[in-house]
Amino acid sequence: MKKNTYTLILTCRNQPGIVSYVSKFIFDAGGDIYEAHQFDDPDTGRFYMRVGFTCTNSSETATTLREKFIPIVEKFGLTWKLNDSSQKKKILLMVSKLDHCLVDLLYRWRIGELPMDIVGIVSNHPKNSFQSIDFGSIPFHHIPITPENKLEQEQKLLNLVGSLYVDLVVLARYMQILSDDLSTKLSGRCINVHHSFLPSFKGAKPYHQAHARGIKLIGATAHFVTSDLDEGPIIEQDVTRVTHGDTPDDLVRKGRDLERTVLSRALRYYLHDRVLINGNKSVVFPD
Repeated sequence: MKKNTYTLILTCRNQPGIVSYVSKFIFDAGGDIYEAHQFDDPDTGRFYMRVGFTCTNSSETATTLREKFIPIVEKFGLTWKLNDSSQKKKILLMVSKLDHCLVDLLYRWRIGELPMDIVGIVSNHPKNSFQSIDFGSIPFHHIPITPENKLEQEQKLLNLVGSLYVDLVVLARYMQILSDDLSTKLSGRCINVHHSFLPSFKGAKPYHQAHARGIKLIGATAHFVTSDLDEGPIIEQDVTRVTHGDTPDDLVRKGRDLERTVLSRALRYYLHDRVLINGNKSVVFPD
């Protein structure tokens, strides 16, 4: 008998009975819970939950389950999503000249590690700047940015996001700063990766700045994009040690490895509905 797999994620003000109501809802729908995580945040009084469950009832779909869940949503004031795990999220990748993160995501997608539907690749550089990359049938969109056309081009990007029904925009080392307006409109739907020296080493050649200061630890951070540059809710981080013998080029090389790993992890968490925004922070349930 075929089993359909669903994921339910939710947050609300912490109050008694939520787990009981959710469990009964799944049981009444003929579902079987195979994974469940929950978190009570004592600082905000918020409750967070992720439940993975299967359902053999052929009459139940994600649509019917959502409709039947509405009374619980209204009772507890939930912010929630109930997704069919077989439905891949639509992802738009954005890149500038540095292509190491883009190439890594494309590879992980092609081998099935990242189950997603890449609906487009956007760059402020033309396609011939990426001649070594096989985009296959993925549409490529050149949207050049200058100080004079920035707002107009950002509107083109928003139109593209809307027309392609994009679930998430991934800045895979896209080096243009998004306007406050664009960041707001993409709130919760855009992630970025950067070296975690910020704000210690801003501007050009941060790894060279770090080398000049004799840094012993470098890292990378993936986070949601907000109007506060590189200060949105953090999804994933990692670090590696460096020594006095490492050159600036060594730091850049190690930093690239960290950026690739951290961004792919953050994207995987998002694709599997494991990330919920918690004010200036995020809740990331383990996989």
